Amino acid sequence: MTDDLPNIDGDSLQLPQTQRLALPGEPDHPARVLMLYGSLRIRSYSRFLTLEAKRVLEALGAEVRIYDPAGLPLVSDDMENHPKVAELRELSLWSEAHVWCSPERHGAVTGVMKTQIDWLPLAPIGGVRPTQGRTLALMQVSGGSQSFNTLNQLRVLGRWMRMITIPNQSSVPKAFAEFDEDGRMKPSAFYNRMVDVMEELMKFTLLTRGRAEYLVDRYSERVESAEALSLRVNQRSI
Repeated sequence: MTDDLPNIDGDSLQLPQTQRLALPGEPDHPARVLMLYGSLRIRSYSRFLTLEAKRVLEALGAEVRIYDPAGLPLVSDDMENHPKVAELRELSLWSEAHVWCSPERHGAVTGVMKTQIDWLPLAPIGGVRPTQGRTLALMQVSGGSQSFNTLNQLRVLGRWMRMITIPNQSSVPKAFAEFDEDGRMKPSAFYNRMVDVMEELMKFTLLTRGRAEYLVDRYSERVESAEALSLRVNQRSI
């Protein structure tokens, strides 16, 4: 389980205990996690951190898919049918959890990261909202000293996208010093914090996925739905 995780103490890494988090009859398949990163650079530290987190999630029993943002167009009405847009939306519909990892550029989330989020609509696709009710873990990398600007912005976006954003988060400063030439993360407190975040994401995902639809059910939308139904019935009777 931890052969590809040289920084992990195998005795201390605990597999999620589904029986303590989910009710009988709830989904028991591996947690489905979509990971997004916010850089197109060849030596991309946000991608490196995402790959490290993917290895941890898989060791914890998750099924993980990473979206490659290369080729994703800017948001435009005439790009709705672009294959990269369709791929991103299909992956989000498949997922039960997300991990967003962005560099901090000019004190903010990158355009690459924001474009991916902007292509995920709040409106339903085929009757399903592509982000609502999914759990979300946040990570950022910085070229300088530790910062939380990007994490704070991602947390606002997660809330706006109606996601269950977990409390823990990972910020890796001076990322150039935290990865070796092969792009593997070195052992450190920052690495351990990333593992903490992935463990917490798994627990929250198993705890909420079977009841996410109920957790995000809203009075205002039920009222709106009733009004829309009444309007349709009255129109037919005219």
